[in-house]
Amino acid sequence: MEQTLTYEEAYRELAAIAKEIESESVPVDVLAQKVRRASELITWCQARLRTAETEVNKIISQMDKQP
Repeated sequence: MEQTLTYEEAYRELAAIAKEIESESVPVDVLAQKVRRASELITWCQARLRTAETEVNKIISQMDKQP
């Protein structure tokens, strides 16, 4: 996955792929490629969300320790 990709860009691309597939505008010859890319984007987004959640929990934990 591209290192410069933001979560928002990945989400937009994923949404566009989903819309294409739902509208049945994806040629059968390209469908597997689109599904593969969607899978990569989902995995990448999930990892970013887990990382953000960990960071937020860490910050909250530090805030709770402050007097």
